[in-house]
Amino acid sequence: MHITLGIVFFLIVVAVIWRLASRRHSIPCPVWLRWLVELDNPFARTSRAAVIVEHIELEAGMVVADIGCGPGRVTIPLARRVGPAGKVVAVDIQAGMIYRARKKAQDAGLNNIEYLQAGVGEGKLGSNYFDRALLVTVLGEIPDRKAAMKEIFLALKPGGILSVTEIIFDPHFQRRKKVTQLAEETDFREKAFFGNRIAFTLNFVKPDPA
Repeated sequence: MHITLGIVFFLIVVAVIWRLASRRHSIPCPVWLRWLVELDNPFARTSRAAVIVEHIELEAGMVVADIGCGPGRVTIPLARRVGPAGKVVAVDIQAGMIYRARKKAQDAGLNNIEYLQAGVGEGKLGSNYFDRALLVTVLGEIPDRKAAMKEIFLALKPGGILSVTEIIFDPHFQRRKKVTQLAEETDFREKAFFGNRIAFTLNFVKPDPA
């Protein structure tokens, strides 16, 4: 009992310090805390990996960008869903997170994942390439969010979907209004909303001129 309370207290302290520090600097989840983001939050169903994957209308053979993939919590179910004919590009700015995601994929026997150590907004995603892109509790960690959204918009195929998941327990939590504003300023159009104001997934579509 005392051990459990101690762990809970430790997590609360870490979250508070991280949130305060993040007000002045963009601080991604450190690699040593990767175990925190590898777990599905029991209090927020919307943020669970399986639920996120269900919400983006994935089909076999699609190409998906898991941006800010961390240790691969969502990367692995994405790769399983698109199958061997599809591909997931796991993107993260930290080499340690890429290493962990690669190890999990190897353990799962998955060969349809590519890895890119980069920050979104650096222009490394290409254009008209992806069917889906995901930002799972990562938008608030990006220093230049407008540049990031523009790069994702260009990287998606017409009709492609950007899925943004936010949960209030995250130190970089972004409110629905802010997420929608950033997306609409980049010419995305809202497609679907799941969850509530403290834990949600927002899907946006890149309009197809045709």
